Amino acid sequence: MGRYVARRLLQMIPVFIGTTLLIFLMVNVLPGDPVRALWGDKPPDPAQVAQIRHDRGLDLPLWQQYLHYMGGLLQGDFGKTIAGNRPILDEIKQAFPISMRLAAMAWTFELVVGIALGVLAGVRRSRIVDNTVTLFTLLVISVPIFVFGLFLQLIFGNELGWVKPTVQDSTDFQQLLMPALVLGLVGLAYVARLTRTSIAENRQADYIRTAVAKGLPRRRIISRHLLRNSLIPVVTYLGTDIGTLMGGAVITEGIFNVTGVGNLLFDALGNREGAVIVGIVTVLVLVYLLASLIVDLLYAVLDPRIRYA
Repeated sequence: MGRYVARRLLQMIPVFIGTTLLIFLMVNVLPGDPVRALWGDKPPDPAQVAQIRHDRGLDLPLWQQYLHYMGGLLQGDFGKTIAGNRPILDEIKQAFPISMRLAAMAWTFELVVGIALGVLAGVRRSRIVDNTVTLFTLLVISVPIFVFGLFLQLIFGNELGWVKPTVQDSTDFQQLLMPALVLGLVGLAYVARLTRTSIAENRQADYIRTAVAKGLPRRRIISRHLLRNSLIPVVTYLGTDIGTLMGGAVITEGIFNVTGVGNLLFDALGNREGAVIVGIVTVLVLVYLLASLIVDLLYAVLDPRIRYA
């Protein structure tokens, strides 16, 4: 196990470097000059523009800019914003916990409700419960997420007044409930469908027939044998979905005015703050790689037949 973990950690290094390099190259070909944008509609001063570009290293070749960025990254320095000259790391530290909290709530919603619906549909295949869950998940997957966000905001916020239409305090768990529900809806649908399909297939397996023949209680068969062996594809999706929830919260945070990473990323794109975009993506890549490692290690817990050399 230790050798496997060490090998996976070493494999993360080229993945991390390749991902950050790709994003860095993509960001630096964005149209427009962020330094000139500081003057707005007024004509910029060429001398000041050249001085700012020199101070930020923007006049260097692209490969040197990347090496300087990676060198600073190893020291915990993500650089500074062009507009406000603020440390990018401070911006991320302020926004990241909010998005992490929102993503954790959405992920928990996916885990609990999605698996519960999938189990109900899988053990009652071709019945009304199965058909209802299938119809619900197809509806959720087919409709864009911003439509659900605006709909829930209109009904529960504006019409019924049960919750605030927009988030006033991004640190308040209660105000984050509806955004988390919207953010986790699509993932919930996929988790329910994966669980339902896996359980329906494993119900016909020999070990389930043996457990039934031995006279084991139905609840024990489902929880100890059927569900445990059916969760491997679900765990794979849930693990990779953590990074998706963090990065895919741009629309949800925009609709509900949540001041998280998604909102920060959207503002950085609008202001052409390339260093901020690269910094945010770098953090998301680290989260995704760590989640993937944890998922691989959980395989051995769910299925003892899996061994790591």
